[in-house]
Amino acid sequence: MSERSIDVDLTRSSSGRVVKERVYKWLLFGCAALTVFVTASIIFTLATDAIAFFRLVSPVEFFTETEWFVRGDSGTYGVWPLVTATLIITVVSAIVSMPIGVAAAVYLSEYASARMRSVLKPALEVLAGIPTVVYGYLALVYLTPALQWVGIPVSTFNLLSASIMVGIMIIPMVSSLSEDAMSSVPDSLRQAGYGMGATKYEVSTGIVIPAAVSGIFSSFILALSRAIGETMIVVMAAGLRPRMFNFSNPLDNLLSSGQPMTAGMVNAVTSDATGGSSTYLSMFALGLTLFTITFAMNLASDYVAARYQEEYQ
Repeated sequence: MSERSIDVDLTRSSSGRVVKERVYKWLLFGCAALTVFVTASIIFTLATDAIAFFRLVSPVEFFTETEWFVRGDSGTYGVWPLVTATLIITVVSAIVSMPIGVAAAVYLSEYASARMRSVLKPALEVLAGIPTVVYGYLALVYLTPALQWVGIPVSTFNLLSASIMVGIMIIPMVSSLSEDAMSSVPDSLRQAGYGMGATKYEVSTGIVIPAAVSGIFSSFILALSRAIGETMIVVMAAGLRPRMFNFSNPLDNLLSSGQPMTAGMVNAVTSDATGGSSTYLSMFALGLTLFTITFAMNLASDYVAARYQEEYQ
């Protein structure tokens, strides 16, 4: 019997195939590098013009003053009225979207039949595709009068209507990402719960949700980052009057108008301010501040997802 081994070459030595693989590799690398380049360019542009703004306006004034008043090329640039309005809208929209989004995700993942899921999930995705200007129109023309009709004394432009509509807008993001996280939980965990006599509700709330908590939390952070950066809804429904948070009457902050950071940026770029003035450059300082907030939230999301992510064999 021959002891000579037989080596079988399973690779192709076609030079044309090697060239195509290299083209694919560098094409994909170019796409990845483009995203990094765009992000770095945005940061560089915001930082450059924000530095020019801080040469005209003291950073101490910008981060400590409680009044934002712009007239022409000058004004008082205290960012806190805009920040507090942004946080109010973010918190109230979270109160609206998170319970509804998670409940919808639980239903789609644990209760809905395949036929029902095939109808409801595309409907949620259609809701996510509605232009935000339509949400702003609905908030101004329908939601605000409805709130006034039920006895809530909101002004024509108010943060409550804007917050509710922003919350409705981000429900599809919360529900879709949370449902994907719940669907990734192995069925063996569900079967173990049923084997111990648990009901479907107990399995959903006691097993599935805790196992998918990292993905659910990530959906919260991404949705809130979307809410913080929303522009058209808050411009149309919240108003353009900067107001510092009223600690003596917190409810008044919701019922009255306000100017979030995105609305302040729109107001700065659409005003009669000349290019290079402090009012014009304030748009970039606000943009850099907003970018920093959302970047920190995304870092927190990545940390929580990595810290509490379940690994299944």
